[in-house]
Amino acid sequence: MNILEYNSAAWDKLAENGIEWSIPATTETIEKARKGDWEVILTPLKTVPREWFGDVKGKDILCLASGGGQQAPVLAAAGANVTAFDNSVVQLEKDKFVAERDNLQIILEKGDAGDLSRFDDASFDLIFHPCSNCFMANLRPIWRECFRVLRRTGALLAGFNQPFVYIFDRQSEEQDRVLKVRHRLPYSDLESLTEPEKAEMIAKNEPFEFSHTLDEQIGEQIAAGFLIAGFYEDYWTDEARLLNKFAPTFISTKAIKP
Repeated sequence: MNILEYNSAAWDKLAENGIEWSIPATTETIEKARKGDWEVILTPLKTVPREWFGDVKGKDILCLASGGGQQAPVLAAAGANVTAFDNSVVQLEKDKFVAERDNLQIILEKGDAGDLSRFDDASFDLIFHPCSNCFMANLRPIWRECFRVLRRTGALLAGFNQPFVYIFDRQSEEQDRVLKVRHRLPYSDLESLTEPEKAEMIAKNEPFEFSHTLDEQIGEQIAAGFLIAGFYEDYWTDEARLLNKFAPTFISTKAIKP
């Protein structure tokens, strides 16, 4: 299976069906952003500290794997020069919809987050990478490419899953509301699930996920040359994830290119 192509098509379906990460920002939200009143998220609940951005006006920002009509239009309305990059055509169409509706300038690019070769070295001041690399098998090329295309003192803002969430059986948690330890790490839908379970996911057009260790998520950012300058944890709602009753399930980092 070509996971890049499969997950692209799966996310197209999710976006067409109006998943919460594909609901475009309202005109009211965009107008507030134009006046300097804005916020965005890397993970489900906590807003990213504004000091992580600095003044975005005139900055060249890459919204990486960040389609859906949410973050890219808000940052564009706040005054940034925004490039929206995503592997889903329909997610990018959500950004285009808001841009056309509210007269925003957003460059749209479809592609693999691990291959930013279309961009020159030092093309961006900031990269905004919300929780999405769980759909990507290999993180090292992503962090290295982010480092390359950032300018000196530029920032990479990234959100991602805590690795331990993948040891639990998803079906038991969602259907029976019971936490059942089932999987070894590293986890992969391709390797960890049974053939009938994978067939069911494919029938439902669900994207395949991969766990990543903190070595991969944070250590590989440092190995790529970044300095970690900010960190926080986040939850989902208890209704969406039973595990949230017991531990934060997401992490966000701010990494600086020195």
